[in-house]
Amino acid sequence: MTVQLPFDQSGPLQVPPTLRALQDDGPVHRIRTRVSDDAWLVTGYEEVRRLLGDDRLGRSHPDPDSAARSGESALFGGPLGNYDTEKTDHARMRSLLQPHFTPGRMRALRGRVEALAASLLDDLAQQGTPADLNAALAIPLPVLVICELLGVPYQERTQFRAWTQAAADVLDRTRSEQGLGDLFAYGQELVTRKRDQPGDDVISWLCATDGVGDDEIAMLSMALLFAGHETTVVQIGMGALLLLTSADQWRLLLDDPGLIPGAVEEIMRVPGKSGGGIPRYAHTDIEVGGVTIRSGDLVMLDNGAANHDQAVFADPDRFDVTRRATAHLTFGHGVRYCIGAPLARLELQVAFGQLISRFPTMRLAVPVEDLRVRSDVLTGGLVELPVTW
Repeated sequence: MTVQLPFDQSGPLQVPPTLRALQDDGPVHRIRTRVSDDAWLVTGYEEVRRLLGDDRLGRSHPDPDSAARSGESALFGGPLGNYDTEKTDHARMRSLLQPHFTPGRMRALRGRVEALAASLLDDLAQQGTPADLNAALAIPLPVLVICELLGVPYQERTQFRAWTQAAADVLDRTRSEQGLGDLFAYGQELVTRKRDQPGDDVISWLCATDGVGDDEIAMLSMALLFAGHETTVVQIGMGALLLLTSADQWRLLLDDPGLIPGAVEEIMRVPGKSGGGIPRYAHTDIEVGGVTIRSGDLVMLDNGAANHDQAVFADPDRFDVTRRATAHLTFGHGVRYCIGAPLARLELQVAFGQLISRFPTMRLAVPVEDLRVRSDVLTGGLVELPVTW
C-alpha cells in the first residue's frame, strides 16, 4: 500500500512513525503527495544530500500542466521557473542577492538584531504572564529584521503577512494564487516607492543595479520577504519549545552561553517533520537507492528525515545542544543552499541568547499535548506557544 503525505505526528516534536518505518526500510520510497499525485520520497541522508546538489534535478518541468504536485501552494506546490533557462536564471538570482548575506554584512547587522530582540523582550517582561512567545518574539523579530533589510515599512506587516500566509496555503490553490498575486503587486508598489525615495536597503540597491527590471526586483524582493521571515518564525517557536521541554538543555545554555551557536544548529536539525521536504523534478532518468526515477517524476527530498538518519547522527531523536550538528540539511546543500542561512543563524543565536538569560525560569504555561501545529501552510509551525516565568 502506498503511503500518503502528510504523515501523522503524535506531537509537534515527534518524528512521524510512518516516516521512521519508511526510513528503516530504505532510502527511496514511492508515495502519494497530499493532493494524491505520485512521487518519490527520499529519506536517506546521503541520498538527500547528493540529490540536493545534483543538477539533473530542478524546480522546473518541461510540461508544467501535467506535472505531479506536492500541494496546492502556488509557491512550492508545483513546477517553478522556465525549463530551458532555469540554471542561468537561478545563477543570476544568487549573484544579485548573495552580496547582502555575506559574513561581513551579518556581523554589521548583529547589533541591530540584538537591539530589536532586547526591545521585544522588554515588552514581554512588561506584559507579564502568561504570554504567547510566538506573538511576543518568534513572529515579530524575523519580521522586523527582514523589513529593515529590505526597506519594507514595519507598520505594513499585518498586510504583507496575510499575503505570505495565503501564498503558503497548501490546501487552497485559489487562495494561494491570490496571495502570491497580492504579494507581487505589493512588491511592484515598493519598487515604485524606492525609485522615488531610495534608502539604504536591498530593494533600493536592486533598483540602482543596471539591467534589473522592476518586475524582477519585485519578484526577488517578495521572495526574500517570504523566505526571510516565515521559516525563521517557525524555527524560533520550535526551538523555544525544544528548550522548554528539555530543562537540562536549557540549564546548559544558561550556564554556558558559548554553547548557543552549536545549540542553534541542533535546534534546526531536530524538529520532526511530516511535509515531505524539498520538491524537485527529475530532468533525466536517475538511478538512486536501487530504483529508477524517470524524467519528469516528482522527487521529494526529505531533509527532515535526513536530519534523523542514525547513520549520520547518533541517537538522532535526542535533543543535545552539545552535539556537533553542522552537517544538517535544513538549509539544503549545493548550489541551492539557502542564501539567507547566515541571517537565520544570527537571529536564532540572538533570540535564544537573550531569551534564556532574561527569563531563566521560563516554562510552558500549558501541557505540551495541548499545543497545535499548523498543517495548512508550507512552513508549518506552532499556532501559539503559551509561557510563564
